[in-house]
Amino acid sequence: MSTPPPPPTPPIPPTPPPGEPAEWLRLDRQVCFALHAASRAFDAVYRRALRDLGLTYPQYLVMLVLWEDGPLPVKRLGERLRLDSGTLSPLLKRLEGAGLVRRERSARDERSVLVRPTEAGAALRERTAPVPRQITEATGLSLAEIHDLATRLTRLTASLDEAAARL
Repeated sequence: MSTPPPPPTPPIPPTPPPGEPAEWLRLDRQVCFALHAASRAFDAVYRRALRDLGLTYPQYLVMLVLWEDGPLPVKRLGERLRLDSGTLSPLLKRLEGAGLVRRERSARDERSVLVRPTEAGAALRERTAPVPRQITEATGLSLAEIHDLATRLTRLTASLDEAAARL
């Protein structure tokens, strides 16, 4: 028996009037929480969409990057996915154990490890083709709204990266 989905996260209310700092400390005013809740909701939808493919969401992201870019050094793969080596290494180990990727030392630089999809990993691409449409439909947003949201989130990420570098 599955558990019922959590109640929807209410929209962030308008900015509180100046002089009301307690209003800023409400959970429903935190954009970070709205993003966190959306991320968890995405995880649940991806979990179901990827279940029959034998992939987790982070594994799916690794495969997307490899299908798009081809073989990559582990370091570059981590940069693309914004994952540190402590998170990425076990993820790659599981994908390698499943026969979807192969890790090998670079012939040009022994310190660098290249990750490439295996034949089975490349073949998996076709089976994942329906996933983006399933996710798009699950959002309840139009393609234009999804594009606008992705553009705004990319801008937000860049601003937060700059702020983190300054702090």
